Amino acid sequence: MRSDSQVSHISNKVIWVGRIVTAVAALMLVFSAVMKLIKPAPLLTEFARLGYPEGVVIGIGILELLCAVVYLIPRTSILGAILMTAYLGGATATHVRIGDPFIYPVIAGVLVWGGLYLRDAAVRTLIPVRKG
Repeated sequence: MRSDSQVSHISNKVIWVGRIVTAVAALMLVFSAVMKLIKPAPLLTEFARLGYPEGVVIGIGILELLCAVVYLIPRTSILGAILMTAYLGGATATHVRIGDPFIYPVIAGVLVWGGLYLRDAAVRTLIPVRKG
């Protein structure tokens, strides 16, 4: 088992990479949420193709935006990552259900947790990477 000193001894470079990965993931999610709030015609066409009525687009956008905000607040970032995982799981299931490629929500989920892992000692403690 790792001691607190081993967990907290992460270089500033790693922490900054984690912050950058977090920012990329958050920007992807916020952009996606804003597009849902704006509701351009191609997005509405895509929602219809995915089997969702137009009436749910704004609610889904608000949900996605709230999850991203919770993820970006340091004190609630772990909860935000859990909420984003649930949201992205739904997106993945939607694409799997209709036979579409589902790599983008999976990549977003990996970025959410990867960024958090690199910048947060508590997450590294919960999910240790063992050598050998």
